[in-house]
Amino acid sequence: MYNILLCDDERDIVSALRIYLSNQDYNFFEAYNGREALEVLRNEDIDLCLMDVMMPQMDGIEALSELRKFSNIPVIFLSAKSEDTDKVLGLNLGADDYVTKPFNPVELIARVKSQLRRYTLLGSAPKQADVIRIDGIELLCDTKKVTVDGEAVQLTPKEFEILKFLMLSPGTCFSPAEIYRNVWGEVPIGVDNAIAVHIRHIREKIEIDPAAPRYLKVVWGRGYKFER
Repeated sequence: MYNILLCDDERDIVSALRIYLSNQDYNFFEAYNGREALEVLRNEDIDLCLMDVMMPQMDGIEALSELRKFSNIPVIFLSAKSEDTDKVLGLNLGADDYVTKPFNPVELIARVKSQLRRYTLLGSAPKQADVIRIDGIELLCDTKKVTVDGEAVQLTPKEFEILKFLMLSPGTCFSPAEIYRNVWGEVPIGVDNAIAVHIRHIREKIEIDPAAPRYLKVVWGRGYKFER
C-alpha cells in the first residue's frame, strides 16, 4: 500500500482527491498548507505528494524547495493557474508533474500511478543503506556495529537507531518528538529529557570532546542534527 499526502488549503478539494483515488491501494494523509505538509513528510513514510501551489502560511513552491533538501519523492502540483511560467517554475524546482484545476479524475489517477511506478520500480525510491558512512563515523546496519575513525564503539540498540536516523538526513534538525516518533514508533509525550539523555550518551561514545561535539549538534530551542 502506498502512502499519499494530499495537501490543499481547500478542504473540499482534499475530500475530492480522496474520493477519486479511494479505489486504489492507497493510504491517505492530509495537510492544508505547506508547513503542515512538511511536518507530515518529515514524520511519515510518504510515497507521493499531491500539493496545491497557492496556500496560506507556506505555499507549494516554498514547501517543495524545503522538501527537496531531504526527500526525492514524486510531487504533483495542483493549481488553478494555467500559465506556462507557473508550470516551468514548479518543474524547475523539482516537481514531477503539474495538473491544472479543475482536473480530470481519470487523468489524475493515471498521473499518480505513473509517478509511483517511476519512483518505486525504476529505482528512484531510496534503498535502505547497508552501510552509512559520514566523515569518520561508519554504521553497519545489518550487524548494528559502529566505528569512529576505525575504532569500534558500543551503542545500545536505541542509541544506534537514533544515530542512524540522524545520519540518514545530515544537516537536518529534528525535534525530540520527531526523533522519538521515528525511532520508537510511538506518540511522543514529554520525551525531551529522555532524548537529551540518549544524545548525551551517544556523544560520550563518538565524540572526541562531548562538551564540544563535532558531529551531534544541538540547535537550541529546536532539536538535534548530525553535522558533516
